[in-house]
Amino acid sequence: MAIELGKIGIWRHLGGLTGEFAAEVENLGYGAIWVGGSPDGDLEAIERLLDATKTIVLATGIVNVWKDDAAKVAAAYHRVAAKHPGRFLLGIGIGHPEHTQVYQKPYDKLVEYLGQLDEAGVPVDGRVLAALGPKVLKLSADHAGGAHPYLVTPEHTRQAREILGEGKLLAPEQHIVFETDPEKARAIGRPGISMYLGLSNYTGNWRRLGYTDEDIADGGSDKLVDALVLHGDAKTIAAGVTAHLDAGADHVNLQVLNEDPIPTYRALAAELLG
Repeated sequence: MAIELGKIGIWRHLGGLTGEFAAEVENLGYGAIWVGGSPDGDLEAIERLLDATKTIVLATGIVNVWKDDAAKVAAAYHRVAAKHPGRFLLGIGIGHPEHTQVYQKPYDKLVEYLGQLDEAGVPVDGRVLAALGPKVLKLSADHAGGAHPYLVTPEHTRQAREILGEGKLLAPEQHIVFETDPEKARAIGRPGISMYLGLSNYTGNWRRLGYTDEDIADGGSDKLVDALVLHGDAKTIAAGVTAHLDAGADHVNLQVLNEDPIPTYRALAAELLG
């Protein structure tokens, strides 16, 4: 990858990101901020965060290909990349069939969209795909700079690396709760995964990893919650993050579910970035 993300970044919904927050994360030493919540394809929000910081990379996690056409996104990409060279990574994805009325033949849509980005001069290594299943992971290897899987386990990371091969970015997102009491941690973590329990792309991925209908039912079993949401003290969480790196990830982006995420990011910076 031409863009240097470092090994550890953060993931946060656009609604929770300000220039001050981004600057704090940058000062802590994190390499990238992945901006969730389907940021608009004009990338103006990304540009504002880049303007508020000096070195940290901003990545979209992700621009929804049904929401913004490729020509608009490509023009925005070139504007932002020219203004902040080496600091922007375009993450794109197909979204969820349950959330998109026009959701039809998603794989074909991605292929078409990537071709349009090619025609508009968006470099292959300047973009990554939201990818969970083998088919889109292979597409990420062949037509993008890599993959950005969301809500996955180190075992998924290991399998994804095998499909991607070497030389392609693998940047999984990881849910985190900074809480040592397991019951309290699950009470915070379970709502963080609840919306995904009814989405077929996620549930299908978990079933491929060996989780059952019983694990997915009724808000998610403790086994599933514990697998998807790292919790504990800073050392325990850091070990879980390192498990992704050991399984083949190049970069892990951390989504903290605690009400105030900054204390957790500070504690994990001391463990992972020191």
